Amino acid sequence: MPLLKTIVTKKNLLTTVTEDITLEAALHILEESGFRCVPILSEDGKKFIGNIYKMHIYKHKSEGGDMSLSVTHLVKNQTKYVHLVDSFFHVFFSIKELPFIAVLDPDDNFYGILTHSALLSMLEQSWNIDQGKYVLTVASRGIQGDLALMTKIISKFVSITSCITLDVGKDEYIRRTIFTLPQETTEEMLEKLTKSLEKKNFKVVETEKLNHEEK
Repeated sequence: MPLLKTIVTKKNLLTTVTEDITLEAALHILEESGFRCVPILSEDGKKFIGNIYKMHIYKHKSEGGDMSLSVTHLVKNQTKYVHLVDSFFHVFFSIKELPFIAVLDPDDNFYGILTHSALLSMLEQSWNIDQGKYVLTVASRGIQGDLALMTKIISKFVSITSCITLDVGKDEYIRRTIFTLPQETTEEMLEKLTKSLEKKNFKVVETEKLNHEEK
């Protein structure tokens, strides 16, 4: 199953409008639902046409615009969509400032939407914070072999729950790699692996102990 499919909100669970309704009708749906933006679909409900935003309808109405016009008069984000089989990185950089991005199936039919909150929730889970005890931020020069060496050093003392590298492309000389270490990590293990990392010219810039409620 594609990764994206597991976090998409499917069409049947969404509030949508079709291209044949008026701006007045679309505004009523938006106000009733409480959403600031909803997808516009083709009359048969299969194809993604774009998005309609409440604020654009309000602006149109306040300027004396004709509210009997088709909702497509104010359509936005017509090309803002991804496919279920697209890579995570393509999806991540496509959503950007949007409240959500439309997701299409292999036949280019509207499948559902991916929201910012769903994407962030997935990233949070990938950090395995719930299973971790310490989060270690290690600075390196970002040269070939650095990541392999860091993981090798840490793995001598404890397993690695998750690993994320930041700052790639922002600074030629510094990369920050964030390691989540498991519950069985002791202070002694942490001290030893920190010294071992720094002996190899890596700098442990931050160590955070995760606070989990005692059962």
